[in-house]
Amino acid sequence: MAKKSAIETNERRRKLATSQAAKRARLKAIVNDKSLPIEERFQATLKLAQMPRNSAKIRIRNRCEVTGRPRAFYRKLKMSRIALRELGNQGMVPGLVKSSW
Repeated sequence: MAKKSAIETNERRRKLATSQAAKRARLKAIVNDKSLPIEERFQATLKLAQMPRNSAKIRIRNRCEVTGRPRAFYRKLKMSRIALRELGNQGMVPGLVKSSW
């Protein structure tokens, strides 16, 4: 099981990213618009830099829904390989056949 603080930090990042997504997208659109004057684009870059770093979507870490493990994460199942193996052995994952020979 992952540390509770690491899981909570990731959840705070997720909430902040969703709340600031529209503002961040608007500023990025201004920065990438080549038809606007350079001064206006530069001001948008400065405002973007002043935003909290944790509001960027890239800062969110994919974590296992079951254990909170940050590595070996399957996006489709939203869990780690270890949790998948344990639940698969118990027969709790539909369509998963655990083979052993």
